[in-house]
Amino acid sequence: MTRSSRPCWLAASCLGVSFLASSIAAAEEPFRPEAGRFPPLDKAHAYRGELVFVDHANRRGSIRVQGTGMFFRNDPHPFAMLPYGVVRYHGAPADLRDIPLGTVVYVSAFLPPDPTISAVPVLPVDNKTKDANHNRGAGIAPAENHVLLLEDEPSRCLREGTVWRLQEVELQKHGGTIVASREPKDGGAGLSAEEAVTFDAAIRMWRGRELLHIEDLVAEGVWPASGKKSLGGQPVLLGITWRPTPDGIFTRFHVSDIWLDDVAIQRAAHNQTEIHKTFIRSRWLPARIDAVEYGAFGRATVTATLFGGMAPSLYADFRNGSPAMMNAVENTLKHTHGAYGPAHMASRGTIIDVIKAPGEPPLGSSGIQIRFETDLIIEGIRVGRTVRVRPGDWPVVNLPREEYLSDGSAGLDERFPTPAIFPSY
Repeated sequence: MTRSSRPCWLAASCLGVSFLASSIAAAEEPFRPEAGRFPPLDKAHAYRGELVFVDHANRRGSIRVQGTGMFFRNDPHPFAMLPYGVVRYHGAPADLRDIPLGTVVYVSAFLPPDPTISAVPVLPVDNKTKDANHNRGAGIAPAENHVLLLEDEPSRCLREGTVWRLQEVELQKHGGTIVASREPKDGGAGLSAEEAVTFDAAIRMWRGRELLHIEDLVAEGVWPASGKKSLGGQPVLLGITWRPTPDGIFTRFHVSDIWLDDVAIQRAAHNQTEIHKTFIRSRWLPARIDAVEYGAFGRATVTATLFGGMAPSLYADFRNGSPAMMNAVENTLKHTHGAYGPAHMASRGTIIDVIKAPGEPPLGSSGIQIRFETDLIIEGIRVGRTVRVRPGDWPVVNLPREEYLSDGSAGLDERFPTPAIFPSY
């Protein structure tokens, strides 16, 4: 079968079938994270799909998971970020709110650590092996819906040292098709078969400090005005999304962005890093309590491990002798004490030690412990609990209503608001 006559649905399905098969094989034994431990990434169940819904305040959402059947029929599958779960977008730290709906993301996830407080449905542990019927196939509703790592296509490629090599472009009136394969950046055997993906007039192409459009590459003679042209294996990074497809094609993916060189993706990563740094400084950096040494009259020394996945400059703000605040949060990282912002009921004190563990920390951990001394510890700061910590030079702001629990209640209506949250008109 020639490249031009190959069925589009077959070419597109290659984009994830090998990934799906390997992830199911690697995670036959379900793994449930233990309290007080960062779970190993290699024990996670891996899958990919389209981000279709985000509840950013509760760090959860839904993904249309790619299985073995017709992708467009797959129901949105709920997921929740673990408190220490890491989000990556454009090769940089991110919050769920930063990722556009429709983006294809890769997920590494586990069973709920504590099913009784899961923010999403708890499913049978073997659910990923069940056939969903109606031509949807297996693998689209895994019980592993508590996410350690969620990343977009360029983030995954940068982490693994791979690129997409463009083999051919076919340009039509308002878009066209690209044939490409994902391979190691430094050469070696390809990691996927050639795949056909679509693009349209909204595609963004980044080269150095330039944002290019289709007509720019046509004017330069790089792309044809119409028809096909070989691109000779040009290495790029792709932003991949999904669009409904005509002509009875059930599964085919779409390119939203092409980064043509290293400078372009580095600039995208820098911009996303700055967005996330500003966000974390206003919400405070999350951490897990490892130990609490109680003193007299409310005094305590708290040892906590800062969560990972942040920009290095944020960790550099935690210094010996600097003032700090610490406030309790629940597993969605919403702060739980005080309706006037996280500083209202936070314990105030001083960072008396910063300890960097040797070696590479597990994903989710920064490998950095702080020891925090306070003269008035609040109830929520206990061993195993999650907190947020503010170094002294970060801003003190009031958060929007959806990002805090007004009275520290653990009730479901307070944690995950019902329609009653909306005002009566």
